[in-house]
Amino acid sequence: MSPFGGFLMPISYSGIIEEHNAVRGAVGLFDLSHMGQFVVRGEGAARWLDSLTCNDVETMKANQARYNIFTNDLGGAMDDAIIYRLDGRWLVVVNASNAPKMWAALSKNVPDGVTIENRTPRSALIALQGPRSYELLQTFTGVDLSAMKYYYAAEGKVAEIPAEIARTGYTGEDGFELFVAADAAEELWQRLMTDAGRVGMMPAGLGARDVLRLEAGMPLYGHELEEDISPLSAGLDWVVKLGKQFRGRDALAAQAADQLYPRIAGIIMAGRAPARAGYPVFLDGVRVGEVRSGSPAPSLGGKNIGTVLVTAEAASAGTELEVEIRGQRHGCQVVPLPFYKRKK
Repeated sequence: MSPFGGFLMPISYSGIIEEHNAVRGAVGLFDLSHMGQFVVRGEGAARWLDSLTCNDVETMKANQARYNIFTNDLGGAMDDAIIYRLDGRWLVVVNASNAPKMWAALSKNVPDGVTIENRTPRSALIALQGPRSYELLQTFTGVDLSAMKYYYAAEGKVAEIPAEIARTGYTGEDGFELFVAADAAEELWQRLMTDAGRVGMMPAGLGARDVLRLEAGMPLYGHELEEDISPLSAGLDWVVKLGKQFRGRDALAAQAADQLYPRIAGIIMAGRAPARAGYPVFLDGVRVGEVRSGSPAPSLGGKNIGTVLVTAEAASAGTELEVEIRGQRHGCQVVPLPFYKRKK
């Protein structure tokens, strides 16, 4: 257990490797109740959220979820979030570490006709991730999960507990996220665990989640995204819709035009030495950036993988770089992200 975002969070239950493998091969059960949950209502809610984020909000369909980034005036990332369009409301799920910052930024600039509620203290979030998550969850709910597309949601009951059920997640696998009242979360967790043996489900902590998302090439705020790292630098061009007006749009348009911005790139280390966040990175003896994330990758046979933030000329796939680890430089190669893609 470790303090994180105001919560005491499980880093691991039985071991990071076992939990990782359960998610890749069966199901992992995650407690994500530390994530910030804001509910936005009102006729102008979509228009307001659109003005603060670089991806489209108003075009979202009923019950759709969409990955988005709140940007600052310079085009940097204030936070990355999942926005859900539900019946009569928008649910904005933000990172725990940024929840106080995002609540302060959003709640002081609410336009007339729009309301925003911080439901984080009274709402929990439990996630099932892995190829057998559908098989397990369908036995607990009357909602037809086979009709639910990826990044869509529905309202119903799970184990007779009212829930918002979303086919979303951050592991690179199929899975579901369940939003329920905080006082019902423990009961739901225990009910789901009664069927764990049938599908090989294991509780999984933040350690496994970090390795899973890194293998899947998904950014983690504070590593691949920050206030001074833009969505373009993070390689999230598909999220940036320059055809609309939003905070930081002009700065991002200028970045896109000159193409000189630093870039997040994936690396695989040549040897057994692991890359860790903060280690300096060199190209032809010249420092060009630093490691942002690093870990052995069980899905790649234990190879040491990582992300680096480096100059544009050092970010092309196939480029040979060096990472300095405790005074020694170790070779690595830039590779395309993601490192891992699930079989569909």
